[in-house]
Amino acid sequence: MGQSNVKLEGIYPILATPFTATGEVDESSLRELVKFQLHAKVDGIALFGMASEMYTLLDDEKARIAEIVVDEVKGQVPLVFGSGHTGLEVAVQLSKRAEQAGADALMVLPPYMAKPDGKRLYDYFAAIAKAVDIPIMIQDAPLASGVNMPAALLARLSKDFENIAYVKVEAPPTTLKVTEVLEQSEGRLTVFGGMNGLYFYEELGRGAVGTMPACEFPEVCVAIYQAFKSGDVETARRTFYQYLPFMRIGTLPGYAMSIHKEVLRMGGVIESAYVRNPNAPIDERIRQEALDTLKDLDLLALRWNEVKALRV
Repeated sequence: MGQSNVKLEGIYPILATPFTATGEVDESSLRELVKFQLHAKVDGIALFGMASEMYTLLDDEKARIAEIVVDEVKGQVPLVFGSGHTGLEVAVQLSKRAEQAGADALMVLPPYMAKPDGKRLYDYFAAIAKAVDIPIMIQDAPLASGVNMPAALLARLSKDFENIAYVKVEAPPTTLKVTEVLEQSEGRLTVFGGMNGLYFYEELGRGAVGTMPACEFPEVCVAIYQAFKSGDVETARRTFYQYLPFMRIGTLPGYAMSIHKEVLRMGGVIESAYVRNPNAPIDERIRQEALDTLKDLDLLALRWNEVKALRV
């Protein structure tokens, strides 16, 4: 069971789901990926987000992934499980299961197939909040879900349900929405950024407490966050803008998942960059474009084989 009193802040990468070259869940790569995150000193790990290709995973695969990650993390950092669904009943059931499987908090997308009106949205999040004891993070990601959630609705939910305590703001421009959510919720809601860290530096300046990016550059986000937190805003700013082109290419529609995985594969974090349909596999041109953004920069993922060799 998760801890209901956990306080989330800092860097919570969305764990990719490594597959074998034939498309099965690759358990040993998954364990290595978790070791990589912990080595990078992440503050927590998120499972079953968009960047986990969660919409392609079978129920028993999800259960096994959760088991492996819980076993590998051993309580060192909190775990946030994505548990949203296109319908209320399934979302409630997934949320209860996640809590039982060891989630410390939930990240919940709104229903995204039939677009809900305000009342349906409220009822959906209310039902989940009543069903679990752990904190809930509402994922405000209209580009992915097609559902816009007004700050006033988020504020009302946080007022009515104590465990609705977080929002992951991915509604562009995220900076303005961060300010709006913090002001309207009168401090009840804590805000994380998303969108692969594209506005992370500005979000921190507006009161966000962390970000939940893809998982191939955790140490970069940790460095930005730690510098900002310690008052060295200049280092935070400089580091952010150095890596921004790399973050941007990691949001390429259709190819984002295979870009994240190819970087992890190249340095030996995972074995294969296989992605499941409807994601498209990386091609040589995109691979080169991604690597171009890293010229003169140091990325832990690309030298993981050396780090691994020292660990043995």
